[in-house]
Amino acid sequence: MRRPGEILSGIRKRLDLAAVAVAAITLALFATLSSLDSWRRVEYRGFDLLTIANANGKSTLPITLVGIDEPSFVQIGKQWPWPRRLHADLITQLNRAGAMVIALDVQLSEASNAEDDKLLADAIRVAGNVVVASHMAYQEDKYVRQWIRLDPNDVFKDAGASSGLANVTLESDLVVRRMPEGHDVFWREILARMNKLQPGVIKEPASQDGKFIGYAGPDHTFPSVSYYQALRADSELPPDVFRDQIVLVGRDVKASPDVGSAQADVFATPFTSWTGWLTPGPEIHANVLESALAGESKTPLGWAWSLALLLVTVVLGAWLMRRWRPFWSGGVALLLIVGIGAIDWWLFVHQHLWLPALAAMFSVVTVYAGLGGYAFLSERRQRRETRRAFSMYVSAEVVDEIMAHPEGLKLGGERRELTLLFTDLAGFTNFSEQMGPEQVAQLLNEHFSRATAIIKQHGGTVNRFIGDAIMAFWGAPLADENHALNACRAARDMQLDMKKLRPELAARGLPQVAMRVGLHTGVAVVGNLGAADRFDYTAIGDNVNLAARLEGVNKLYGTEILLSGTTAARIEGRLPLRRVDRVIVKGKSEAVDIFTICERADVIALTEDACREYRAQHWDESEKIWRQLLLLDASDSVARHYLERLDELRKLPPAPDWGGEIALEKF
Repeated sequence: MRRPGEILSGIRKRLDLAAVAVAAITLALFATLSSLDSWRRVEYRGFDLLTIANANGKSTLPITLVGIDEPSFVQIGKQWPWPRRLHADLITQLNRAGAMVIALDVQLSEASNAEDDKLLADAIRVAGNVVVASHMAYQEDKYVRQWIRLDPNDVFKDAGASSGLANVTLESDLVVRRMPEGHDVFWREILARMNKLQPGVIKEPASQDGKFIGYAGPDHTFPSVSYYQALRADSELPPDVFRDQIVLVGRDVKASPDVGSAQADVFATPFTSWTGWLTPGPEIHANVLESALAGESKTPLGWAWSLALLLVTVVLGAWLMRRWRPFWSGGVALLLIVGIGAIDWWLFVHQHLWLPALAAMFSVVTVYAGLGGYAFLSERRQRRETRRAFSMYVSAEVVDEIMAHPEGLKLGGERRELTLLFTDLAGFTNFSEQMGPEQVAQLLNEHFSRATAIIKQHGGTVNRFIGDAIMAFWGAPLADENHALNACRAARDMQLDMKKLRPELAARGLPQVAMRVGLHTGVAVVGNLGAADRFDYTAIGDNVNLAARLEGVNKLYGTEILLSGTTAARIEGRLPLRRVDRVIVKGKSEAVDIFTICERADVIALTEDACREYRAQHWDESEKIWRQLLLLDASDSVARHYLERLDELRKLPPAPDWGGEIALEKF
């Protein structure tokens, strides 16, 4: 036989091997996922969350947007594209208002009305600070598929307008995150024009190739003015609204992602999943400018960094959680996830680095679940072995209690409030004498199986079978705050099932049987009772005996279910109950109110009135009400019983201080 130390060593070895296996599987899984583009889209969500949390919600640079928005379409009253003389008027107004650079994110590649083009060219020439966007367009016909660049018309370039490529890069999830880069991108041309006008005012930013935009906030974070207002800047706006500003002009049509791709020049950003709105193209360029000039662009760290973080996380997590305990391991997992998040936040905010860390975070959860699953399966295997051994000797309910509290596997009991249930098959002794042993066994097995299933369904413990009777209780071995209600519901459902069972028995040639049920709630001693080498889990006490006697009292009143007043009080009106009587059962000195379950409110109310008159010794008034009940239901055995008793009480009246109780000699 192996020593306890050897057994413990073997268990630890298995746990260590399980931790190694879980770590290896987790590492392989997330290393593979991290190389997939679909997982990259998941990691992008991490970048978006960091961006949203880090955004200051305001611009720190002199950037103002002029939006070609819905109010402007209403005020100007023209369809798009607008006459270029309007753009000429806008440039003139902005230049007069002191704008440093005027950047038009508007397509001006095609010639239009010659007079309008001349007016716009003249305005560009006079201002001397205009940058016009170029765009890449995809062209496809039956002969060729190609990207072509659409630069501003030569008439505007000759007038002094510089141009820069304004296209943005969409990631695989169609969100704009990447900084545009190149020698003539739109934002660099804007900065070049600023330095040309005011040499040295802005230091040329370092290369932004491969970096992500450090968004200042969601859409409309930057100061914005409607196009129609800017046209009237000298009369409708403060005099310094455009002074020394980089003015970005472009479409600003409010759009939700649900609208579809028909909306022009609006894009999804990291904030779209939060706000539900797309961001206009000019504001994308404003965020690019802000990121480059303020040094807020983020450098994504490569796959190797993510893999290194994943490796450290998985190894550390598996080692710390190898002795798996739900709360301890959960705390370790939470600390690891929080730690990874803190590192990622610090790199993002203070070092302007983005480390894709969701794979590492999810790996912690996977390690926790993997080791927890292994521990669960190991425990289940051990529990099955223990259950198989004990189930040969005790009921399944007791096995459950033993499995939950093995320290309770000793002689002794405890006082606990229970609701006890006893059943009996009416006239079964006579039936059994008329049937063969096989039929008796068949009927009992059918009845016990169905009744036991209902008792368990309502959380009860089937304690024992006594001949054709069943003893069950609620409130042990597991506590149950609603033990009285659950017991009564089980009694009701067993009687309903008995009505279904009788036709089935008749179809098989078996006799029709009826069942009586008694219920009582009270304190009893419950636990493992018996000898040191042979004991049973059961309940004993006067309250147990009272429940058994109430089952027999059903014979007197012709009822199917009787429950004590104590049980009725615990139900608190959650089941409709009919008062039956106040009795002193055999061997007791105190009277007990008894009730039965009744679904008819009129019967319950009339019975209360009849019993009240009965206890007041108003025999005639009580009789009148009982006869009303017989008119409602000629088979009302309770009413018939009282009518017979009233005749006796008229002949031999009780004492004046009588409380309505009746002493039972047989039950």
